[in-house]
Amino acid sequence: MRVAWLCVSLLYLVLSTDGASKYVSVSLNSKWKSTPMLLEASEFLASEGNDNFWGFVTRITDLNPDLLAEETDEAMYHLIQKFSAKFLTPMLQNFLKMFLSLRAYSPTVEMFQHMADDAGPPDGCDAFVFVHGEKTCDADKIKGLVKSAANKDGPVLFKFDHVYPGGRDAQVTAILYGQLGTAAFKTLHGKLVELTAAGDVIYVYRHYLKVRSEELTSLSGYGVELAIKSTEYKAKDDTKVEDGSKSTGGDSGADEEEDAGVDVDGFVFSKLRERHPELKEDLKKLKQHLTETSSELAAMKVWQLQDLSLQAAQLVISAEQENALETLTDVSQNFPSMAKLLLKTSVNSDMKREIEKNQQYFEQYHGMEAGDSALYVNGIPMDMEIYDVFMLLDIMKSEAKIMEGLFSLGFQGDDLYTLLHVDAKGDKQEFALDIRHSAVQFINDLETDKKYSNWPDKVQDILRPTYPGMLRHVAKNFFNLVFIVDPQEKDSRELLKMAESFYVHSVPVRIGVVFLVSGDKDVSGLDDPAVALANAFDYIRQEHDAPKALTFITDVYETANGGEITVAMVTKEFKEQFADEEIEKVFGKDSEYDYVKRSSSDFISKCGLTEFPAVLVNGKPMKKADLTQDSFEEGVITEIMQATPEFQQNVYQGRLHEGHNILEWVMEKDHVLPRLNSRVLNGPSKTLDLCENIESGLTEDYDTFEMLTSKDMCASLADSLAYLHRNDDSKVYALSLWLVVDLQTSEGRSLAYAALKRLKHSNDMRLAFIFNPEAPSTGKVDINKAAHVAVNTLSNTLAKSYVTKLVKEENFDDLQSGKKTLQDLEVNGMDMAAYLKAYEGQSSEFLQVHRVFAERTLEIPGSKRGFVANGQVFGPLRVDEEFITEDVDLLEMYVKQLSANRLRTEITKMKYTGKKGSDLVMKVGGLLASIEKSHTRKKVKYGGDQHSVVKIPGNNDMPAFRIEAIVDPASIAAQKMAPILMVLKDLYNLDIRVYMNSKDKLSEMPLKRYYRYVLDPELKFKADGKLAGGPKAKFVDLPNKSILTLGMEPAENWLVEAIRAQYDLDNILLDEVRGGVEAEFQLEYLLLEGHCYDSNSGQPPRGLQFVLGTNSSDVKQDTIVMANLGYFQMKANPGAWTLKLRQGRSSELYDISSHEYTETPAGFKDVIVAMKDFKSRTIRVKVAKKPGKDKEKLLDDSKDEEGASGIWDTISSSFSGGEKSTEDKDQTLNIFSVASGHLYERLLRIMMMSVMKNTKSKVKFWFLKNYLSPTFKEFIPHYAKEYGFEYELVQYKWPRWLNQQKEKQRIMWGFKILFLDVLFPLDVKKFIFVDADQIVRTDLQELNDLDLGGAPYGYTPFCSDRKEMDGFRFWKSGYWAGHLAGRAYHISALYVVDLKRFREIAAGDRLRGQYQGLSQDPNSLSNLDQDLPNNMIHQVAIKSLPQEWLWCATWCSEESKKYAKTIDLCNNPLTKEPKLNAAMRIVPEWKNYDYEIKVFWDSIYGTNTRSQIEYEPPELDSVKKEAWRDRIEL
Repeated sequence: MRVAWLCVSLLYLVLSTDGASKYVSVSLNSKWKSTPMLLEASEFLASEGNDNFWGFVTRITDLNPDLLAEETDEAMYHLIQKFSAKFLTPMLQNFLKMFLSLRAYSPTVEMFQHMADDAGPPDGCDAFVFVHGEKTCDADKIKGLVKSAANKDGPVLFKFDHVYPGGRDAQVTAILYGQLGTAAFKTLHGKLVELTAAGDVIYVYRHYLKVRSEELTSLSGYGVELAIKSTEYKAKDDTKVEDGSKSTGGDSGADEEEDAGVDVDGFVFSKLRERHPELKEDLKKLKQHLTETSSELAAMKVWQLQDLSLQAAQLVISAEQENALETLTDVSQNFPSMAKLLLKTSVNSDMKREIEKNQQYFEQYHGMEAGDSALYVNGIPMDMEIYDVFMLLDIMKSEAKIMEGLFSLGFQGDDLYTLLHVDAKGDKQEFALDIRHSAVQFINDLETDKKYSNWPDKVQDILRPTYPGMLRHVAKNFFNLVFIVDPQEKDSRELLKMAESFYVHSVPVRIGVVFLVSGDKDVSGLDDPAVALANAFDYIRQEHDAPKALTFITDVYETANGGEITVAMVTKEFKEQFADEEIEKVFGKDSEYDYVKRSSSDFISKCGLTEFPAVLVNGKPMKKADLTQDSFEEGVITEIMQATPEFQQNVYQGRLHEGHNILEWVMEKDHVLPRLNSRVLNGPSKTLDLCENIESGLTEDYDTFEMLTSKDMCASLADSLAYLHRNDDSKVYALSLWLVVDLQTSEGRSLAYAALKRLKHSNDMRLAFIFNPEAPSTGKVDINKAAHVAVNTLSNTLAKSYVTKLVKEENFDDLQSGKKTLQDLEVNGMDMAAYLKAYEGQSSEFLQVHRVFAERTLEIPGSKRGFVANGQVFGPLRVDEEFITEDVDLLEMYVKQLSANRLRTEITKMKYTGKKGSDLVMKVGGLLASIEKSHTRKKVKYGGDQHSVVKIPGNNDMPAFRIEAIVDPASIAAQKMAPILMVLKDLYNLDIRVYMNSKDKLSEMPLKRYYRYVLDPELKFKADGKLAGGPKAKFVDLPNKSILTLGMEPAENWLVEAIRAQYDLDNILLDEVRGGVEAEFQLEYLLLEGHCYDSNSGQPPRGLQFVLGTNSSDVKQDTIVMANLGYFQMKANPGAWTLKLRQGRSSELYDISSHEYTETPAGFKDVIVAMKDFKSRTIRVKVAKKPGKDKEKLLDDSKDEEGASGIWDTISSSFSGGEKSTEDKDQTLNIFSVASGHLYERLLRIMMMSVMKNTKSKVKFWFLKNYLSPTFKEFIPHYAKEYGFEYELVQYKWPRWLNQQKEKQRIMWGFKILFLDVLFPLDVKKFIFVDADQIVRTDLQELNDLDLGGAPYGYTPFCSDRKEMDGFRFWKSGYWAGHLAGRAYHISALYVVDLKRFREIAAGDRLRGQYQGLSQDPNSLSNLDQDLPNNMIHQVAIKSLPQEWLWCATWCSEESKKYAKTIDLCNNPLTKEPKLNAAMRIVPEWKNYDYEIKVFWDSIYGTNTRSQIEYEPPELDSVKKEAWRDRIEL
């Protein structure tokens, strides 16, 4: 009864109040239609392996499609969970739930849909098969298409394609486009599986939806802010929203759900409703009153602000452990409202001291200051600027596989994390080849050649400082560049030309060459052009000098001009240069000049390298990708830069000094070997998962083993293999080597013998055999069986000796012929009778087991060789490929340095010994080697964790992610981090530690925004089983009387825009809102970013244009390359897109020469970029000038770009009709403006009308699309049609490498100046920027035609008439007065830009460069759009426009107003006069324009906004009045 009494006594406060508390709700959808959950799930399975994908597809296909079609969304979700469990671990199943909730694979499905649409689906087909250009949906016709397709070009396949296992050798590719789970798919899939099994086709599946959903894809994984807006100047339009029906009002059910457990001024209303349901309505009114009165923000005194961050930390630390993250989320996300509550919180002195102590550690070990934030996942640091939930989940997913593997091997807790921190790829020392061989013909010697006599010549000179990226010119042979080339081969020719270029340009490297030519004594220079070149080189080297010898070879190349080199060509060139020498003497069989030939042949046979051409830097092979003309110079410099610090360190510490021969010193290093092997150095072809726990004995039965998955096969075989080793059974061996051999072949025996020979000297290796015969043995003795029995029945010592005898070539021949028996090979101490008995009793089933494992899991065909080193597969080896004892030695060193040595150390510390320890090193090594990307891991160093650290332990019965966060609870980072961790904790086992890093002695409110991060752990469903609408950002209990600005914080590469919003999202005042504010946003595009360089100059080709499209579609996106980093960006929706140079100047001058990080298949000419997920994409492109175009400029203004109309997929509208001529383009007056918020859009419409009323030329308006409201974008087509102008909405994403602005106003200022060179198409030669709050009184064509005197832009100086404003003229004193040196400070409300000149002088690049430097200081560039061009006035000239071009009442006198050509409604810092009041007072015609637009608006939408004007209605233009009379009552 007490509650009832309380309600009655308080209700008089709220009787007049009606409805639920006001809210702001935001949703985000994709532009594409929703994709089926089943297809998205299949893509998740595909990310876990092709076998998993096809296993899942098979299980789904086995179901009845008709029954499947009748399932509800919820039933389908449970079906997916059930079937995926067969292929996913429990941890990965949780990831599947999260990825489905995020709709993370919807772009992948949509990409395949785009590819299907591009292929052209046949009419009436629910699914279809594409066979080399022919299409059918009739399963009976597929075989016929396959038979007729053999001679036709096949389709292009991509790495992301789903290729059915088997059929790899087929000549025909069949692509099935269909929807998994449908009857059409089932029929065609069955037929293609049948054809694949017969070896007739390579079967590929791509998703295709005949019938699309009506819904859009609802997205999550983004943030929304409501920033408290400054009200210093009123910037809100008072026009009321008329149609209240569009607002849904409050949702009482949602309201009750929102306040569950929430305390409102001491009342927990969810509990009160439970206990007193009869008072439900009264309680609702009471809660609303308390909410509205308590949520208003009050100004706080400075002393109250000082400890707010510490008080927030105290509130979080004081919460119950299970509620700590929720408290952190609530405090940070609602900080402006929580501040009052925090004032009542006392700060514990122990917590404060511990925070201060920890901050000392954070600064020392992590480079962090108080208030900074960091997040680590298993020690992997997240980039706090750009990380999002997609990036976080990707890292966690890759970590999950490793953690589950380690956990299944028995590692838990700290042991697990210790092994996780062993980096399998991070700090390996790359091996080098000893180049001290006579075959290496050095062209130069930096220490003795006169060419370098003026260079510093002491080893200490390597310590001299130099500019970044520059090489040190020291006359010492620090760097030796050896080219191993076939002199007649085309790739080698380019390399030798570059070698000569390095010599001619005095690059500080010693250059050597080794010629890859025939060593056959019977082949002379008169028979073989390569030998002829070697002979000529040898002659010139001996009789003249080596540089001249190299020049001779490049002279021959010039003569060949890219064509074939012949002996006649070589001898002719030789005779021209050395007329006195006899050809036979130099090139014949008895030539004295064959030393290069003979020594090279010896070097090549011993070095072990098999892939040529090759270039060695101090013996270390360069990457194959760097051996191209485009990349070579950059690759060499990179290698030298990486090697320089080691030289410097050794010189500084005295380990390398003048007494050393530097080449000898380098070649004596441990990583320098007499032989290298390309097979080893190129790394494994795949890695095996050896972590599965499986019952023993499965290898003894072939039928059982054959049914196992690859993963189970690996685990079963790993546990059954017997090993040979040197001696100690208790030792933990770093390398477990499995030889895949058929000992019935000489190649197999040779490999086995090499490994056994190495085993005799190795303390770190153990050896096992996987026998891989193509067919059963037909000889008298099966060596495979004999070796297998020996290894499994004899002692280690006896088995090694006996198997060594078995694989010796002479013994094999004798055993097969019958000259010897197994008994003849008996080893001392061996029980031969027992061995022979075991041999006779051994079935051949183990050979079948090994054989199927080799073929299916290792992908090594029968009788082929290979090896598995700690789970890493190398092979199959080629028939003629040599792998000798030195190569086994290299393999051992390679594996040990990757991770094996460190793993052995750690596992030994954990008390594991013998076979168990060796098995663990092998299995963990293979597990770590499977990590695609290496991460640097850190451990958080701290001083204490008892009073200021939130600790939420994970479940020790399963692997837990170790999450460590350092955060200020009153920071932007906390607002985002806390809700993400809350959601992840719902799905995953997390061991969380949150270190408070509060900033004390605050002088201002640390957070001036409310925030929500939109994320759900799982999909949600309605009561009828249908998928519920996606999650939304919901704000409640907001201050009603504060103006809020809504801002979206999507993933870095998302371009989003508002498509529905009834209220002004820039100026949300809940006091004037009925119910709530709802906004709907759309993901319009995904951003593709890139960097482009000229491969010859290394410089960005400024002004180069790219287009993005498909072969069958003319839908294109285009872009312009900046000089800054060669940066470009393009917008795209999911799909496989083709990147090309734009037709016109770009394609005339350039070709794309190379590219990186694209999906282009090997050998494919076009550049393919697949937009298939929500993650950021950055590509690299290199272009090269076409032959004969070297001297031509890209930005040649005499040549207009054909068809260079829209850019950034601009949205344009033209009502003039007809084709545009070049002359027409030049006569168009281009006006650019930006606006955000309903008030400034109202002013913008008025500015546009003032332009149209005064300008005779054709006008085209350009608007920045990023911040326009849905209402403006909806109205503008009507406006353009009525008043006869064109318009275009341009869009650009602020590049991540350019220092970001946080406030929306400052971001818009940046767009006014920073991206002008890339925002407009090249055919726009000039434009005028006009502020939205400006009134134009003259024809702007006059300004457009004004001569700027060579300056790229013209601005108007600030007026200096009004003396009362002198105190605000900051440019008259201090920094600005000195910097301007008498020049005027210009205002940015109106300016004209000559884009031709602007681009010619790279003004945009200069402005961005200066901005990047200045913007690091938060106190600089206060007025970014004005301060930056004025700051750059000495580098980028400004033409000062006559004063009458811009008049402003704040700064200019009333007397000068009559001359004003434009009037700007600039703010008055003295009076703070509201914008609308100033407009009506200063500009008489403003009311006429405003009223005319309102009447036109009402005529379009049937509203009555004209009744809300702040002035007496003026007389409407008679022509317009007559035109609109039939649409509106006037």
